[in-house]
Amino acid sequence: MTETHGLLINGEWRKTKKTFEVRAAFDNSLLAIVSEASEEDVKEAVASAETAFKMIKLTPSERYEILKKASELISEKKEEFAKTLCLEAGKPIKDARLEVMRCASTLLNSAEEAKRIHGEEIPVSAARGSENRISFTIREPIGIVCAISPFNFPMNLVCHKIGPAIAAGNSVVLKPASSTPLSAINLAKALIEAGLPKGFLNIVFGSGNTVGEWLLSDQRIGLYTFTGSPKVGKRIKEASGLRRVILELGSNSAAIVHSDADIIKAASACARAGFAYAGQICISLQRLLIHKDIMDKFLSEFIPLVTNLKVGDPIDESTDVGPLINEDAAIKAEEWIKEAVKNSAKLLTGGKRKGSVVTPAVLIDVERTMRIVCFEAFAPVVSLIPYNTIDEAIDIVNDSEYGLQAGIFTKDINIAFKAIKGIKVGGIMINDTSLYRADMMPYGGVKNSGIGREGPRYAIEEMTDLKTVVINL
Repeated sequence: MTETHGLLINGEWRKTKKTFEVRAAFDNSLLAIVSEASEEDVKEAVASAETAFKMIKLTPSERYEILKKASELISEKKEEFAKTLCLEAGKPIKDARLEVMRCASTLLNSAEEAKRIHGEEIPVSAARGSENRISFTIREPIGIVCAISPFNFPMNLVCHKIGPAIAAGNSVVLKPASSTPLSAINLAKALIEAGLPKGFLNIVFGSGNTVGEWLLSDQRIGLYTFTGSPKVGKRIKEASGLRRVILELGSNSAAIVHSDADIIKAASACARAGFAYAGQICISLQRLLIHKDIMDKFLSEFIPLVTNLKVGDPIDESTDVGPLINEDAAIKAEEWIKEAVKNSAKLLTGGKRKGSVVTPAVLIDVERTMRIVCFEAFAPVVSLIPYNTIDEAIDIVNDSEYGLQAGIFTKDINIAFKAIKGIKVGGIMINDTSLYRADMMPYGGVKNSGIGREGPRYAIEEMTDLKTVVINL
């Protein structure tokens, strides 16, 4: 029989009358039945988080031990968790294993940061009339954190939200994506087994139009951390009022391959960056800018790498590119590709759809105004754009409403620093693509790519209040 999962409220798994189905991304097979939260369930989840925060004061060492133990449990259950992730999200099994281990690492990083939260001394004695005063700052937990996570990294992005929140001493109400709730359930069970007290993590399932709005309207929540579309991010920003937000939103990330680049290295990195997890990564390479003098040579290296990617069932160990999250997403990608080809673009390879699978597509002769170029495709599609000068390339990269991450391949330090200073993004990778991310680094964007930064140390700064203390001796 198909397993049914409940909401997590005050340490108990609560089943509800209203449910929804969770289906495999690749073949649409039924994986589980999951309870959907009512407005009263959401209120109780927030109340549970509020009680836990007020009544139980976990010390930094206790937070460290809980998060460290959860990290160890996740590592021990890597295969089980990776298989669940592979089935519900359609992520190739070898990439699913990497995500599970990144999840364990993110929790361990969060655990370490729980012991490092600190303020600093303020030299107020240097101010006239304050010679006998001593001042310092301390950081205090903000209270209840609402975490709203997406489908594409249903374990690690959840960890990037709840790990720092718990490390900082906050309680959490989590709303995972409805298409990938099972990985969040696995993660919660690991935290409970690790000793997290009741109420410090609550999970409610349901749509953004209902459960999401009920969470936004609850004034007891002190901070919202969200990964998803700019449209929803703007809604959260508008509804949050003076409450804090961390928003990691969309992108159409670019990489520049300059005329002096190591072409073999660049082609290999770009083939991975454009098509990993079928392009369903916020920092996937979508726009690939190639200096006109090396375009032909680059294509001779790049296209064979793309065509050799193994496409198919994500549970197959040899699969490089699996399905999109559902058939609707695949249909949208197919339509955008066809629309570009109809309006002068040329399809060099791929772009064929079967169910929820789209073969890796490479386009040339595109226009900047095409949807496949200027909006976030979230699909296995890379558009190649030639340029003449580095200034032109920088202008093309910046011609976007987004600004998450970018990359440039060059051997010239002056060209590299021109890109560093000129490209308006949250992170720029030299001799690598936009896809690079280490889980301890600050991660986030500018413009419509969001507000605030993830990465345990940096998220903790967002999730704590800074209090100033002045002692008059």
